[in-house]
Amino acid sequence: MSSKVVIELQDVRRDFKVGDETVHALRGVSFKIYEGEFVTIQGTSGSGKSTLLNQLGCLDTPTSGEYILDGVPVRKMGRNQRARLRNRKIGFIFQNYNLLAKTTAVENVELPLMYNSTVGAKERRQRAINALQDVGLGERLYHKSNQMSGGQMQRVAIARALVNNPTIILADEATGNLDTRTSFEMLVLFQKLHQQGHTIIFVTHNPEIAQYSSRNIFLRDGQIKSDTQNTNILDAAAALAELPIPQD
Repeated sequence: MSSKVVIELQDVRRDFKVGDETVHALRGVSFKIYEGEFVTIQGTSGSGKSTLLNQLGCLDTPTSGEYILDGVPVRKMGRNQRARLRNRKIGFIFQNYNLLAKTTAVENVELPLMYNSTVGAKERRQRAINALQDVGLGERLYHKSNQMSGGQMQRVAIARALVNNPTIILADEATGNLDTRTSFEMLVLFQKLHQQGHTIIFVTHNPEIAQYSSRNIFLRDGQIKSDTQNTNILDAAAALAELPIPQD
């Protein structure tokens, strides 16, 4: 982990109007995330997790306070500026994969590069192939989403998140739809990405996942209740090896 700050939240508050009421979804959240950290953000439903995810992903802006992504203050940006920043700096991985159905793995992974005018078609294709090979899908480049398992679709989603070489990887319940074995295969992959120096933020309601990350932030009622370093990071590959092989 380096001492470079890639994310900084300074007293971020987010209020929503619901009828006559104001809901305080985030109530003064402050933290820094450093390059190369693997951070889980946990909390039960209603804790402010999703609102925080939308802030970190530049999908929304704070009511007050400031969010600085890789040195760039986000709060006063317009929607188009935010979209550009998001495309360059953030790789998203979602619970339901968000893949285009009738499209091959390689075409799905190329998508974020379509918005990058500096990357030509040939380079775009090659980078997509490389990203898919990196996540173990070199044999599945031209398979469509409906020809793949959940784990394979999530690997495509991870390749798509990596293809732009983002500053951070932002995962939202990325193992939420997967069985235990496939979830651990994903955790092995996330730990590998972490070892390669990627900065990962993994939003989850599953407390078990925090055992495999380097730091855990716990939210309750829109505030940080704890922010702890993990001194005993478990090895996902070892846990996977212990699981029984499914019998067909």
